[in-house]
Amino acid sequence: MVLAAGLESLKMSLVQCILMLERAEIIDFNGHCSVRIPGTEHILINSGPSARNDLSAGDIVIMDVHGTPLEGSEVPPMEYHIHTEIYKKRPDVQAVIHAHPRWSTLFSLTGTPLKPVFPQAALLGEISTFDRVDSINTSELGGRLAEALGGSRTMLLKSHGSVITGSTLEEAFALCIYLEENAQRQYRAQALGMPYELNDQEIEACARHLGKPALYRKVWDYYEVKLRQ
Repeated sequence: MVLAAGLESLKMSLVQCILMLERAEIIDFNGHCSVRIPGTEHILINSGPSARNDLSAGDIVIMDVHGTPLEGSEVPPMEYHIHTEIYKKRPDVQAVIHAHPRWSTLFSLTGTPLKPVFPQAALLGEISTFDRVDSINTSELGGRLAEALGGSRTMLLKSHGSVITGSTLEEAFALCIYLEENAQRQYRAQALGMPYELNDQEIEACARHLGKPALYRKVWDYYEVKLRQ
């Protein structure tokens, strides 16, 4: 069980993650991030009513894997089922982010496949699209999304947004950045011609060299400094 000091630190990391994603225009007035509390079946997630650009630890909800708040008066977002159903099916996942990124969502709007066009995109894996545009606000829908996600890290929601998972919060954050960067590069390159797509050998090599905690932390640190500027 996490001690009180460790729990507060985890809450502040989650706050930091959401603030950085909002500044990067990946999360807007909606969107939510969650993280497992180590050694428990409990989850931290930002509250539904919270302002994503003005968060504090008081905006973080502790809930169980069924979405029931365990303390305080704040309530989780209505799409908490995205998180709970993934955690139920994926013990390897420690963090989940549901975002509304601009460039990536353009691809799900048009049915255009997102392909790996720069090295860090090799870490995203195959990116499928969940064919629902409405909110994932029931356990049944959340279960269908988790089933469609399978063992993947990344999924787009049609005309809606994205779902990213990670073995750590820093990894999930970095993958959010990589997804949006890849989408923007692919979109802009298509105005000039056919973008180069990484082949299987390049994907394997890039994933092997770039999928490291220190490099995920480097992305986190970069955006943390931007948040202070």
